[in-house]
Amino acid sequence: MASTHRTARRSSTDRNLRPGSLVLLCLGAVAFLFPFYYMIMGSLQTSPDTSVAGAFPQPGNLTGQNYTNINDSISLARGLVNSGIFTGGVILGTVVFGVLAGYAMAQMRFRGRGFVFALMLLVQMIPFQLLLIPLYIMIVRDYGLADNYLGMILPFVINSTAVFVFRQYFLQLPSSLFEAARIDGAGELRILWGIALPLVRPALVTAVLLTFIGPWNEFLWPFLVTKDAAMQPLAVSLANYISNIASSTANPFGAILAGACVLAAPAVALFIAFQRQFTSTDLGSSVKG
Repeated sequence: MASTHRTARRSSTDRNLRPGSLVLLCLGAVAFLFPFYYMIMGSLQTSPDTSVAGAFPQPGNLTGQNYTNINDSISLARGLVNSGIFTGGVILGTVVFGVLAGYAMAQMRFRGRGFVFALMLLVQMIPFQLLLIPLYIMIVRDYGLADNYLGMILPFVINSTAVFVFRQYFLQLPSSLFEAARIDGAGELRILWGIALPLVRPALVTAVLLTFIGPWNEFLWPFLVTKDAAMQPLAVSLANYISNIASSTANPFGAILAGACVLAAPAVALFIAFQRQFTSTDLGSSVKG
């Protein structure tokens, strides 16, 4: 029944879409996708053409050699693995601590809850760059985590933005759900796992996607923590390649764009895979009456 209603709503929306609106949407889609298309075409060119005409290269000017050249210099596969370990650890910590803290501030009553929430908002106003020096001293010198994946992950495992997102979603849940579960003898962790989390799936997807972009593209902090090329994420390897090696290659323009395509591909794939999850949940459907 629910799927029938959603199909009917989509059909109604399609019928109400005017031709002018459809044209504007198509133009917006082309403007949004063209830079990605240009990046891919540039990465496949034998002789670089930085003009607009380079977006429509001749078949004889296409090659995959740029990917081979950059892979020979920095090992794209190893960089992707390092980025996956770094980003995966950050996402895991963000989701676990974000869910626990967000649920506590939304559904549990304790002294100082308002102060903790205000402090969390204050943390969001502090740029991460201001904390680089003290974090470096603490992680590398005090904890001895230089050239270590844990040293790269620790400063990012607690994300105040994710805590705020989860808190706002948990606040929307009907309080009668939690009251009924507590009367039945369920503990807070059982309530969180069995009742709250299934109803805030869009928040989980949002937190994962928002968290993914930061560490996946982060190069400054991992570069400070580790100088071992075998452990550096792909973003760090690409930054080193662009500054030290690319200028000496036969086609630096194509090599740089090839690295950018490899770096962007997992992010695009993740957004495509999870874009269907950005739907509103029927929070009141589990409440009788």
